[in-house]
Amino acid sequence: MDQPRSDLRPTRRISLMRRFFDSEASGGMILMGVTVIALVIANSPLAAAYFGLLKTYVLGLSILHWINDALMAVFFLLVGLEIKREMLDGQLSTWPRRMLPGIAAFGGMVVPAIVYLAVTWDEPQLRQGWAIPAATDIAFALGVLAILGSRVPASLKIFLTALAILDDLGAIVIIALFYTSELSLAMLGAAVLCLLVLATFNRLRVGALLPYLAVGALLWFFVLQSGIHATLAGVALAFAIPLQPDPKKTRMEDAPLHRLEHALHGWVAYAIIPIFGLANAGVPLSGLSLDAVLSPLPLGIALGLFIGKQVGVFAFSELAIRLNLADVPAGASRAQCYGVALLCGIGFTMSLFIGALAFPDQPELGDATKIGVLMGSVLSALAGYVVLSLAPREQPLRPSRPAACN
Repeated sequence: MDQPRSDLRPTRRISLMRRFFDSEASGGMILMGVTVIALVIANSPLAAAYFGLLKTYVLGLSILHWINDALMAVFFLLVGLEIKREMLDGQLSTWPRRMLPGIAAFGGMVVPAIVYLAVTWDEPQLRQGWAIPAATDIAFALGVLAILGSRVPASLKIFLTALAILDDLGAIVIIALFYTSELSLAMLGAAVLCLLVLATFNRLRVGALLPYLAVGALLWFFVLQSGIHATLAGVALAFAIPLQPDPKKTRMEDAPLHRLEHALHGWVAYAIIPIFGLANAGVPLSGLSLDAVLSPLPLGIALGLFIGKQVGVFAFSELAIRLNLADVPAGASRAQCYGVALLCGIGFTMSLFIGALAFPDQPELGDATKIGVLMGSVLSALAGYVVLSLAPREQPLRPSRPAACN
């Protein structure tokens, strides 16, 4: 559909990236607070009302399903917009810029899955959760970086953002391929028709957002009924939104994609993700024993996030650099790169989401999944914070070559 445009004024990209960091970082801090609130409520006298509210049905779906299937579709819409923008006109617009975060993201998805499967191999019913530790929560990770402030070079923040975006793209592919139930061909056909309409809007360079959003709402409904997870409709809609503005305009911020992205950022960072965290992070801890914590499912997830992510991201990054396949973030020491690899083990939002898809209608496994995600994410956040706090600064890995992430 859209192609990169070099004739548009680039000044907006810098301010957009700064705004992205600000919204994601502050949203991550809010998410941390919401997670604590959810845990407190789930272990208080309000627990019965909390879980009862989530199970309440409205218009054919429980409130929890509305959050996970509808609100999260908006989250995936924003993720799709960010992926498209970065691929066509941003930090991932050229292959040299894609190489380091791309290779790191690949290692950061493969190794955690291997660690999880190694721990849970003797429990065949748990193998479908292999993708739970494969994703990075960019809001949480950037929230930790925001606390560290100037101690982390901007190039590493951009690297982490690019890696997490590619991580999200991989998670989207995984959800589409491995977490799809039986398909309804009629509803799938209707969804395809919606996609054709959206593609036509894009081809005709329709600049108004309302037609896209109206057809996107129909697309969400048909995808929901088709057996494919409804959140993927948000990604499909995002790829249809034009990146290029009207031919008569020259400002990048006039493009429909940028207008929608700016409109959604605040809602997603400050409302949708906190609501998702509040609804999904609550897990009863009463009677929780060491044996339960160390059982295969939570242990596999925690080790996948804490061990698998840091090994996959750091080792694959080092390999790419040593083989001259990629450049390194400017001004970053080896210890700082390792600290960012640790932060990639924060898998909160996407890990909980994939866990709900992997073990639907299985409350015991759902609670165990939440415990594993919380353990792995907290360990990764604390370890990453400590390493980045103590890491020396001005020790670049290869000072002779410029960074691709600048």
